[in-house]
Amino acid sequence: MSFTVIIPARLKSTRLPNKPLADLCGVPMIVRVARQALKSGASRVICAVDDESILQCCQKFGVQAVLTRKDHACGTDRICEASEKSGIPDNEIIVNVQGDEPLIPPNIISAAADLLVNDAQSVMGTAAIRIKSSEEFFNPNVVKLILDKNNRAIYFSRAPIPWARDEFAKKQEVLPQDLGLRHVGIYSYRCGFLKSYPTLPKSPLEAFESLEQLRAIWNDYKIAVSVFNDEIPPGVDTAEDLERVRAFCAAKEFNS
Repeated sequence: MSFTVIIPARLKSTRLPNKPLADLCGVPMIVRVARQALKSGASRVICAVDDESILQCCQKFGVQAVLTRKDHACGTDRICEASEKSGIPDNEIIVNVQGDEPLIPPNIISAAADLLVNDAQSVMGTAAIRIKSSEEFFNPNVVKLILDKNNRAIYFSRAPIPWARDEFAKKQEVLPQDLGLRHVGIYSYRCGFLKSYPTLPKSPLEAFESLEQLRAIWNDYKIAVSVFNDEIPPGVDTAEDLERVRAFCAAKEFNS
């Protein structure tokens, strides 16, 4: 199976400016992410960047990168531009790995690609893990999802779904067993679908929940989902997250 990983990265971030260039034990974050992606078996890894400084950083470390427009509204639009500039054919699978996921396990990346190899009806793939606490379940910053019998996404929401009416009527502090799934922000696409994605009508639900993947479901496209039992390390959103990952890198001598 051949697939390409594209990593969108923008310089300006509200909570953590210059995040792609943040130092992680001597290596910039964007380079760390690219190196993790290369371990997945991808045929190539491309960083889709919005600033010359990130481009030069990638080139310095031998990482392939494409300069894209600064005004993209979302990462999907950015990787769409990168796929067109890189001449990726419509039948190839593209995996979108976020540029702030330096600890992402490579098997998660390859599994996202496998979803589309094994499910001809789906045009997108993503991942999920089991929710293990009521704090997660009721946290609006944790995106939840529900699946159909074929492990395809029915809906994504920041709200606590599905709602166990009878159990929660008694007590909301304890979750029913195997109740919820937490979305992991990795996506695979068929390249032909990816190129058409920016032209799809936007769903009112997409704006309401601030979740762009709802556009695909609203337009009647299928999203396959892999559910993992192991914990997946979180990404870097804040300065506190950055320090945590730095400590991990130092402790594990994560210098590959």
